[in-house]
Amino acid sequence: QTIPGMYQLVNDEVSISRLRDVDLADLLGRQQVQVNNEEILADIAGKTVLVTGGGGSIGSELCRQIARSQPKQLIIFDIYENNAYAIEQELKRNHPELNLQALIGSVRNTSRINYIMSHYQPDIVFHAAAHKHVPLMEDSPNEAIKNNVLGTYKTAQAAAANGVKKFILISTDKAVNPTNIMGASKRLCEMVVQCRTDSKTIFAAVRFGNVLGSNGSVIPLFKRQIAEGGPVTITHRDIIRYFMTIPEASQLVMTAGAMAKDGELFVLDMGKPIKIYDLAVNVIRMSGFIPEEEIKIQEIGLRPGEKLYEELLMKTEHLDKTSHKLIFVEKDAPRTREEMEATLAALREAVARYEQNHETDIVKKVMKQNVPTFKEPEEVNKTAGQSEEMRRSNAGEAGSK
Repeated sequence: QTIPGMYQLVNDEVSISRLRDVDLADLLGRQQVQVNNEEILADIAGKTVLVTGGGGSIGSELCRQIARSQPKQLIIFDIYENNAYAIEQELKRNHPELNLQALIGSVRNTSRINYIMSHYQPDIVFHAAAHKHVPLMEDSPNEAIKNNVLGTYKTAQAAAANGVKKFILISTDKAVNPTNIMGASKRLCEMVVQCRTDSKTIFAAVRFGNVLGSNGSVIPLFKRQIAEGGPVTITHRDIIRYFMTIPEASQLVMTAGAMAKDGELFVLDMGKPIKIYDLAVNVIRMSGFIPEEEIKIQEIGLRPGEKLYEELLMKTEHLDKTSHKLIFVEKDAPRTREEMEATLAALREAVARYEQNHETDIVKKVMKQNVPTFKEPEEVNKTAGQSEEMRRSNAGEAGSK
């Protein structure tokens, strides 16, 4: 827990007894992004909205925001029944007026996703279903392709075939110059969406950084390690990441949905990247312990596919402003539908060879052929110190000392 600031206490603005739980936003090192809720409400109100991966960290917060925006119906679609059940029960308690439907299934199942689109006729689809863990996808690249890339393709196809008005893909900064299977798979997802400029359905993607407190992310790990007496583990002392809160991420997605016109890739200005070491120090302090004395911080080495820094923007792309000062649009030249179909065919063949003949490198090889910016992490990490992201992080650290 934390107490009010010293200035507030000295000026008798609040009582010292007003303890509150530490908010994840306290760790951001910047003001939280505020969005135009009226714009979101106008886009969602009276619409049928489908959220794939609706039980996950981002998906469930999207469902909360949508529920407050007076939709005609909200459909939660998830493969993991426990998560879907949890958010369904929460929304039933907090929004008894909501027309809510929770459905179990996989975006990899063509007939299932086609049935849901045709039966419920959603106006807007937020596609959050994806595998996201970098080391796990390094060991199971076939699943990254089947779930992330082909799942996105099948969901997009079903949306277009059934008259969905808007389809918004949730992407990640790991898609920019990726050094791992997961990031490359999400870049391919962006390509699947961007190539559909000839569709009546408006397709767009939203790219943001790490989400504080999401399932499997670093903050829950740190909290668990602190509760066990430490050590708190980090992969590298110099590693940096962009961070945002779950509500920020969800509101960005919904704002992008309201802004979307045709094939945009929306990016949030997330301020300066944060050193994971500094994040660990702050979490330990906020938990009431002295870093390195009462709770040790242990460096365990970079994981497979991990690079020292992430980027939000691809240097070759054009950046446009939007009506929101912290939201930008990148536009590169999308592939044609024919080129993308050829890529998907090559990926399907690579997955089949991987699963049938145990050709372990075939999936990565085909991904590198189709994602030209895909590099090995060692290649990127050698020159990490020269990157703009690392320089910005170090400049911020020097300024705070």
